[in-house]
Amino acid sequence: MKTYLLKAEQTIPVSLADAWDFFSSPLNLAKITPKAMNFSVTSDFNPDTKIYAGMMITYKVSPVFGIKMNWMTEITHVKDGEYFVDEQRFGPYALWHHQHHFKAIKGGVLMTDILNYAIPYGIIGRLGNTILVDKQIKKVFSYREKAINELFGGL
Repeated sequence: MKTYLLKAEQTIPVSLADAWDFFSSPLNLAKITPKAMNFSVTSDFNPDTKIYAGMMITYKVSPVFGIKMNWMTEITHVKDGEYFVDEQRFGPYALWHHQHHFKAIKGGVLMTDILNYAIPYGIIGRLGNTILVDKQIKKVFSYREKAINELFGGL
């Protein structure tokens, strides 16, 4: 199975506590996901719900061609104020392991995402990644960077 790596960094002019408060709420993910993906959290959480190790989160998403998919991730690791990891349990990927790291820096927070993923279907999946998936994931992260800048400003 061929795996792929995407690493993204962004500085945010907020306190570590404020960054953690926003990103540790599963419901805020929809606020930084492209509208065209029709992303919604289907788990029954209230607005004050915060992530914890073992938490299962379900979504509906239309990543390509408007095709609706169910997706489930588990929050596998959490160190409050520092990092959390989500891993796909059900969904379109053969592997999805997404680390979210937060570090206080002068004037704000450095947020680092490390995503390891794989596409199913062997050579067809690798071709699909080259043609579509890689570009789509980068587009989502680019959108996310802009959305975060609109919400919090940039450093």
